[in-house]
Amino acid sequence: MSWKENIIDDDKGLRDLLAGTKRIAVLGIKTEEQSYQPAFYVPRYMASAGFEIIPVPVYFPEVTEILGQKVYRKLMDVPGEIDLVNVFRRSHDINKHIEDILAKKPKAVWFQSGIRNDAAAEKFARDGIQVVQDRCLMVEHRALR
Repeated sequence: MSWKENIIDDDKGLRDLLAGTKRIAVLGIKTEEQSYQPAFYVPRYMASAGFEIIPVPVYFPEVTEILGQKVYRKLMDVPGEIDLVNVFRRSHDINKHIEDILAKKPKAVWFQSGIRNDAAAEKFARDGIQVVQDRCLMVEHRALR
């Protein structure tokens, strides 16, 4: 199998990926105080749709809970398996998280709308992790239900 098959860019692939997803770690999640920002309202929507959301904020060091869930500072600190890492980081900031993501080895990594990092996507795909780039998880979930 070619690593390119792990780059998901069609409705069937997205539907299959979402069907196998229960636990979503949100890297770069915002807090309730930023509820008007996609990095908060997208995970809130996914939680309301029945997914378990694991907050992994990059900022807000004083925050211990978001959406009623315990906050983790690194993906490696999250106990158990992660199905999907939903990434709310600028494209060039993803590089700071590559090692943490590879070490945790989620089934998939999803870069939100406007976020592309082809080099990181290739690294993940070559490691057997499915990748979605430049798509909104909430929009795709609503469209594919």
